[in-house]
Amino acid sequence: MAELERKVIPIGPFHPLQEEAEYFKLTVEGETVTHLDIQLGYMHRGHEKICEGKTYDMIPFVVERICGICSTSHPFACVQAIEDAADIEIPPRAAYIRSIVGELERIHSHLLWAGLAGHFLGYNTVWMWAWKYREPVLEMCEVITGNRNHYAMFKPGGVRRDIEPDMIPPLLQMLKELDKKLWLLTKAVLDDPVLHKRLEGVGVLTKEKAIEYSTEGPTGRASGVAIDVRKDDPHAAYDWIEWEEIVLPEGDVFAKAKVRLLECLESTKIIRQCLEAIKKLPEGDIDAKMKEPPDDEGIGRYEAPRGEVFHYVKGNGSMYPERYKIRAPSFMNIKSNEAAVVGGSVADAAITLAAVDPCYCCTERIAAFDTRDKLLYRWDDLVRLSREKTSAMGGGS
Repeated sequence: MAELERKVIPIGPFHPLQEEAEYFKLTVEGETVTHLDIQLGYMHRGHEKICEGKTYDMIPFVVERICGICSTSHPFACVQAIEDAADIEIPPRAAYIRSIVGELERIHSHLLWAGLAGHFLGYNTVWMWAWKYREPVLEMCEVITGNRNHYAMFKPGGVRRDIEPDMIPPLLQMLKELDKKLWLLTKAVLDDPVLHKRLEGVGVLTKEKAIEYSTEGPTGRASGVAIDVRKDDPHAAYDWIEWEEIVLPEGDVFAKAKVRLLECLESTKIIRQCLEAIKKLPEGDIDAKMKEPPDDEGIGRYEAPRGEVFHYVKGNGSMYPERYKIRAPSFMNIKSNEAAVVGGSVADAAITLAAVDPCYCCTERIAAFDTRDKLLYRWDDLVRLSREKTSAMGGGS
C-alpha cells in the first residue's frame, strides 16, 4: 500500500469560521490530521500596559473592552483583584447584582456559541433558534444596566447601578419565559439524531489530556474535570444560593454543547434566587467605596463563560497600578486542540477548533520584530524578561 502524501492545510489567520485572526496549520495525511501548529498573537492590543496608565476607577472600563461577549467577566475579575489589594468587602446587595449580570452574560454567550456551532455545521435552524432566544437575555441586560453589551456596572467596592424593586417582577416574568425557550432548544439539540451522528465521538479530549493542558470552563467540564471558580473559590453570591456544576465524561464536541446548554438552565436558577434575595435586602447599599489606593498585590478570579479569567494587580499607594496582568481561559483552552484535533479528520477540524469557544482577543500576546523582520524575543526570552521584572519588583522567582 502506497504511503499517503503529507500536506499542509492552513486555517487562518483569516477564515470564514473564525471571528478573529489566528492561524492553525494542519499537517494531514489523506483525510487525517497528524499535527497541529497553533500560532497566536494577531490580536494584541496592549491592555495590560494601558491599564498601568489608568486610575483604579478607569481600569474596569478598559478591561471591559477586551472581549465584547465577556464584557462583564473581565471587570468581574478586575474589581475583585483591586478589592483584594485594597482589603475591601462589598455589600451583599452588590454581590447579588454582580452574580445576576454575570449569569445573564453566561446565558447570552452560550447561546451565541450554540448558534454559531449550528451555522458552522450547516444547521441554520439551530443558529436562528439560539439567537432568537438570546434576544430576551440581552433585553434583561438592558433593563438592569442600560446596555445590551459593555454594561459598565462594576466598580471597586460594588456596582454602579441598583436593581429597583419595580424592575424585579418583569425580570422574573422574562426569566419564566426564557426557561421555556431554553428547555425547548436544549431538548431539540439533545434529541436530534443528525447532531448526535455529527458530533458524538468528534474532537474527543480525554480527562487526562484536559488536566494535562490545564483546560478550564466547559472545555474541562465536558471532559469530566470538575473545575469551576464559582464553586472552588466562592465569591459574590455564589455560595449563598443553590445550583449545580455541570460535568460530563465524554469529552467530545457534543458533550461541550450539552454542558453549555445545561449551564444556561442553571444560570436562570441563579438569577431567580438572586432577584428573590434582593427583594428582602435594604435598598441602596451597593458600594463600599475605596477610601485609599491599594499599596499591595491582589488577585481576582471569575468563572467566565469560557472558564477562569484571572486578573492580577500590584499597587504602590498611587492612583495608578505598578503592574497589571491578565490571563483569559482561551489562553489555556486553545492549546488543548493539539490533542482534540490531531487524529481526527479534516472535516472535523473546524468544529473541533470552535468547540472550545475560543476568544482570540482575550488571548492576546505579543511578538516583537525589528525592521528587518527578525524576531527579537522568543518564548524563553519572554519568560526570562518576565521573571527579571517580577524579581525587580520584589516578587517571587
